[in-house]
Amino acid sequence: MPRLTPALAKSRSRLAGLATAARHDPRVTTAPARAAFLARFEREVDAADPEGKLDPIERARRIEYARRLYFARLAYRSQVIRAERKAEQVRAKRPWLAGAAVPVQEDDGHGR
Repeated sequence: MPRLTPALAKSRSRLAGLATAARHDPRVTTAPARAAFLARFEREVDAADPEGKLDPIERARRIEYARRLYFARLAYRSQVIRAERKAEQVRAKRPWLAGAAVPVQEDDGHGR
């Protein structure tokens, strides 16, 4: 078989993923991965409470907020990168601004 280009390899992988999703319930096939991902937050909370003295309700609350913090950080990083790209586009259109700070309108992530 000839060597695949990255584009062909990506297409082939996409086909395999779609074939798997067509044959199996994705919630079932991804359950182990989701469980491993969520266990990360439990480990974070357990590291802060090594003696296990937290009330189960408080532990669950902290796990939920650790998860929320993770996704909030992810959204923040995405927002920063989008702002940087926007500033680069402005500089590309207006080369005389190359050394200047380019003000970029804040985007709250909801198109406002």
